[in-house]
Amino acid sequence: MIDVCAGLGVASVCVVAVSLASTDPARADRQTYFKASNTAAGDQFGWSTAISGDTLVIGARYEDSGSRVVNKGQDDDALNKAGAAYVFVHGEDGWTQQAYLKASNAGKKDLFGTAVAISGDTIVVGARKEAGSAGGIDGDGADDGLPGSGAAYVFVRDGEAWTQQASLKASHPGAEDLFGASVAIAGDTIIVGANAEDSAATGVDGDAADDSAPDAGAVYVYVRDGTTWTQQAYLKASNATAGDEFGFSLGVSGDTIVVGARREDGAGRGVDADQDRRGAFRAGSAYIFVRTGSTWTQQAYLKASNADAGDLFGISAGISGDTVVVGAYREGSRVDSDETDNSAFDTGAAYVFVREGEMWSQQAMLKASNGEPGDQFARSVALSGERVLVGARREPSRALALAGDPRDNSAPDAGAAYLFVRRGTAWTQQVYIKATNTSTGDFFGGNVSLDGTRALVGAPFEDGGARGVNGPSRDDGTFNAGAAYLTEVGRR
Repeated sequence: MIDVCAGLGVASVCVVAVSLASTDPARADRQTYFKASNTAAGDQFGWSTAISGDTLVIGARYEDSGSRVVNKGQDDDALNKAGAAYVFVHGEDGWTQQAYLKASNAGKKDLFGTAVAISGDTIVVGARKEAGSAGGIDGDGADDGLPGSGAAYVFVRDGEAWTQQASLKASHPGAEDLFGASVAIAGDTIIVGANAEDSAATGVDGDAADDSAPDAGAVYVYVRDGTTWTQQAYLKASNATAGDEFGFSLGVSGDTIVVGARREDGAGRGVDADQDRRGAFRAGSAYIFVRTGSTWTQQAYLKASNADAGDLFGISAGISGDTVVVGAYREGSRVDSDETDNSAFDTGAAYVFVREGEMWSQQAMLKASNGEPGDQFARSVALSGERVLVGARREPSRALALAGDPRDNSAPDAGAAYLFVRRGTAWTQQVYIKATNTSTGDFFGGNVSLDGTRALVGAPFEDGGARGVNGPSRDDGTFNAGAAYLTEVGRR
C-alpha cells in the first residue's frame, strides 16, 4: 500500500490512493451472493441496502407483487413496480431470508424499496412515488390524491416475526415531493428525505406550506416513544433555493444528521464557506444538524475543498460518530494530479470531514487508485467507525471478488467498491471489491452499506436468475433482476 496522508493533521487535505495488486483467489469464499426469493426480470433487487449486525435488508424498488402483507403473496405480479424489501439474517447455517416486506397500502409504481435503513430490530423503507394525500402518521393509505408525494414505512421484529409498526408521511405532503427518497435510522429516531419538496423555508420548522422554491428539498425527523411515532422536526437548508434537492442523501448517528443537497449552486469551498455566494451550478453541498434535547439546529455547511460546477457533492453521504463522508461522483480530478485538475470527468471523489468540539474540518479526499473518467466513484458511500466503503457503479474492470486485474477494463459499467481504513488521521485503501460474477452493466456499487467488517454492495442491474442465498451466479437470463453481495473484509 501507499499511504500519502501519514502525519497530516485533521485540518489537512489529502488525496488517498494505493497500488492495487491481484489478491489470493481463495479469498473469494468470503463473499455471499444474495438474490430475492421471487427473482424476476426488472425488479432491481439491490437498489438499496442496509446492514446492522447479523441482519441486513435489501430493497427491490421495481418488484411487482400485489401483496400488502409481510411474508405473503410474493409471486402475485399484480402491481407493477410496487416494490419490496427482503430481510436476511445470519445464524448457525449461514445467511437465510427471514422476511419479505411489503407496504400495507402497496400501489402501482410506488417504488417501495427506493431506500432502506435498519437499526437493531427496526427497519424503515422509503417509497418515494407513493401517492397518498394524508399527512402525518398512519393516515388514510387508500387516498391516492397526490402522485409522487411519497411515504416511508416502519417495520419491527419480535422474535423472528416482522410487522409494520407505522406509515410515515410529511406533515404537509405535496405532489412529486418524493418523500422517502432517502431514509436513515438510529435507535428511536428516523430521518426521511424529500428531495423534491418545494417550500422556500429555511432552517428548522419553517413554513412548509410555502411552495415557491420547486425541488428545494426537505428532511423530516421522527421519534418513537414506546410504539408511537411523532414528527419532531422539519429541516431545511439555511440557504434553501429552488432545485437544490436538499435531502437527496442523508445519514444519522446519535444526535447528529448529515444531509446532502447534490444540486446546490454555492461557489464557496471548504467548511462554512459563504453560503450565499452562488455561481457554481450543481457543485453540491452538505449540512450538519445536531439535536439538544428535542431541539435541532444547523451546525455546519460543508463544501468540497475543490468544489466545482457539476460535481454533485452530496449525491451520497454517511456518518459515524464525529466523522462524515460525502460523495461527489462527477468530480473530475485524476488520482495522480492536483485536486483542481478537472480533466477526468465523472471519475468521482469522496470527502471525509471530522468534528472536534463543535468545529468541522476536511480530513481527507478519497480517490480510487484505478479511477478513470466515467467510473462514478462515490455514487454511494457508507461509514462504520474507522472504515469507509465507496461504490463506483460504472467502473469497468472484469476482476472477480477479491482477486483479479483492476486494469482489465473489458466489462463496461460492471462496477466496483473500495474499502478505506483510517489509522490515526491517515486513510489508506485496503480492499478492492468486485462481484463474484462480474458482468457488463451490473452497476455493482450502485448502493453500499457497511457494518464493521461486513461490506454489503448492491448490483441492481445484475441479470442472474437464481433465488435465495448463494445460488448459481452464472445464470444471466433474468434482465436487471438485481443482486447484492456481502464481503467479509477483516476480523470483527
